[in-house]
Amino acid sequence: MSNAVNEAAVPPKLKRRKLVDRTLPTGLDDVAEESALYHELQEMERGLDWTISRKRMEIQEALGRPVKIRRKLRVFISHSMSGQAWQEPTANDGLNFETGEGIPAWTLRIEGRLLDGGPQRLNKGTQRKFSSFLKSMIVEVDQDPSLYNESNIIEWHRFPNQSPQDGFEIKRRGDMSVKARIILHLEHFPEHFKVVNPLADIISVKEETRVGIIAALWNYIKMNGLQDKAHPTLVKFDPRLAQAFQIAEVPFNNIPELVNRFLMPADPVILHHIISVEQPIAPNMQAFDIDVDMDDVFLKQKMNQALLSYSSEAQATISTLDDEMAQAAQSIRNSKLKRDFLTSFAEDPQKFIQTWIASQSRDLEVILGDDGRGVRDEDLRRSDFFRLPWVKEAVQVYEGLRSSGALKAR
Repeated sequence: MSNAVNEAAVPPKLKRRKLVDRTLPTGLDDVAEESALYHELQEMERGLDWTISRKRMEIQEALGRPVKIRRKLRVFISHSMSGQAWQEPTANDGLNFETGEGIPAWTLRIEGRLLDGGPQRLNKGTQRKFSSFLKSMIVEVDQDPSLYNESNIIEWHRFPNQSPQDGFEIKRRGDMSVKARIILHLEHFPEHFKVVNPLADIISVKEETRVGIIAALWNYIKMNGLQDKAHPTLVKFDPRLAQAFQIAEVPFNNIPELVNRFLMPADPVILHHIISVEQPIAPNMQAFDIDVDMDDVFLKQKMNQALLSYSSEAQATISTLDDEMAQAAQSIRNSKLKRDFLTSFAEDPQKFIQTWIASQSRDLEVILGDDGRGVRDEDLRRSDFFRLPWVKEAVQVYEGLRSSGALKAR
């Protein structure tokens, strides 16, 4: 094919291909009237590829971070009695101090259950047990220590590799009603901290993770334009922050260290219950709802399914369609070159032949490595060069031109 035609078809400056271009063929704008539609579809597909790539990256980043959901943990507190006077009229005759049978006593039960998060999140096979939400539990009873030698403070702490359980039972002797104070220290991952004043009032956050607290402070800095324009890594505090941190400006890298001064362990959940050993009229049970943050397994499964569904069969189908489009576009370009070739020949055959011969000569020189001086000296030194098939034909053409007078003899 003519180099002149090829050079005319090459644009003066090629655009750099982007990652989202994939194998989309280009250069069909001047092939037919419908090329504008193809160009619009190409731009649409480029935008779609970019959006899908960005969403996939966002999902992958989200899977690497903890995805939390707020759930309700319902705590049930109840108690039962045994050996009381109203239960055993002849209790004094059946007392057994060795086994404890017949001695007035009460049993405090503390149980917990995670409420369902809706039909789509219901998964009873993977429900966490009550003790897995706790770091520790302390029960304080206001029983008179002079009457009973048992401790009024009962503690439970979770240790590694400890089996979780649905509840706890505390049994003590006594025939008088007492008050119980139950202190629950919740387990958070990542760990939650309490923000003390004045920082809590400034950023409007009372309890959050360390990352969440720093993010809230950073949002306050951006909203109030406290970032130095000349030095973006420097933060100039307003009067409220300057009074809280006792400093006028600070590099952003030092902000986490300043925030740690205002962080304290999160407040525990405190529940109160009266253990009444008198004859009950109705079952004395209390229920408390506590907000807990836990991993959103349902959402993570959906995100994993979205990634897997796109990366397997759909991606193979898209790659196949891209290959078919590239082949069709190449066929269209080849047909256009043939059409241009024949159109140029039909308009001016003489000029076209001359241009075509010159183009072929240049191609031959490039292929043979000729420097423009004709046949190379290295080829002339070889006798095999003169036995090539074209030599005889070239001699005949030369003799024909010379005998007809078209070529002057030297």
